Amino acid sequence: MTAAPRMSPADGHLPNGHLMSRMPAVRGRLTADASLAPVTWFRVGGPAEVMFRPADADDLADFLAALPAEVPVTVIGVASNLLVRDGGVPGVTIRLGRGFTDIAANEMTLTAGAAALDLNVAMVARDAGIAGLEFLSGIPGTIGGALRMNGGAYGRELADVLVSATAVAHDGRRLEFSHAGMGFTYRHSAVPEDCIFTGAVLRGEPGNPLEIARRMAEISDKRADSQPVRSRTGGSTFKNPEGHKAWELIDRAGCRGLSIGDAQVSEKHCNFLINNGTATAAQLEALGEEVRRRVFETSGVTLEWEIKRIGVPAAEGAAQ
Repeated sequence: MTAAPRMSPADGHLPNGHLMSRMPAVRGRLTADASLAPVTWFRVGGPAEVMFRPADADDLADFLAALPAEVPVTVIGVASNLLVRDGGVPGVTIRLGRGFTDIAANEMTLTAGAAALDLNVAMVARDAGIAGLEFLSGIPGTIGGALRMNGGAYGRELADVLVSATAVAHDGRRLEFSHAGMGFTYRHSAVPEDCIFTGAVLRGEPGNPLEIARRMAEISDKRADSQPVRSRTGGSTFKNPEGHKAWELIDRAGCRGLSIGDAQVSEKHCNFLINNGTATAAQLEALGEEVRRRVFETSGVTLEWEIKRIGVPAAEGAAQ
């Protein structure tokens, strides 16, 4: 097989001094001023100064090894639990694509790329008769995101099924983490933020494909009944504080249906923020902060954001 040619970032249409001119040659795709709003579930946010979609893990490692150390790097997945601020994301935004979506079953383990959708992993497990991974069908993200935040739903989390994970460090080194090395806690992994996950090995147990399918259907029905799955949303907004459920605290604080412009606390599930049309990232974030303020005022509990917020406000983005 002939290797794909390496792409040069040179582009005469870019302004002098644009970060794109400092990018290493790659086999994947480099895009200047790439629009991010269309790929986020909220459908808001400014552009990525440079977007890089690596061809594979080698391309990613070579790129990071050659990238100037002072250039900031941000990683996004399918942006289902992400709020991109209106000024965009400075530096390089990396989004893993087809080269990281493979899923393979081997006895009771699954090997999955970091860009593989959690739902697709659950479906491959179902077809292979591997039980215990059904909960992944209720997480609208990728394996990379689940690794980063110990994603969980319906009584299970990734820590329950992970064997090991692979990643690329900020300097291009290839790394492997054991289960213990992940440092999992509730909605958190202790792996340094500048490590980019590339894949994982998960383990389940023998199961009947029909029973697994039934459980996945139950999860799908529960999501549709309790969450605003057809709205422009970002998933669960806040982590559940110890001993509490975030949605109950938000409801008691009188925030169900609260809005700022077209940003609204969901009537259906008040731990979800939704964009009813023309909300900005600033309005969504301000609404979240107002919810946090009211919850603290009524309960003394400080809610922590579960949604990841990246980028800069609009004024800062315009000044760059």
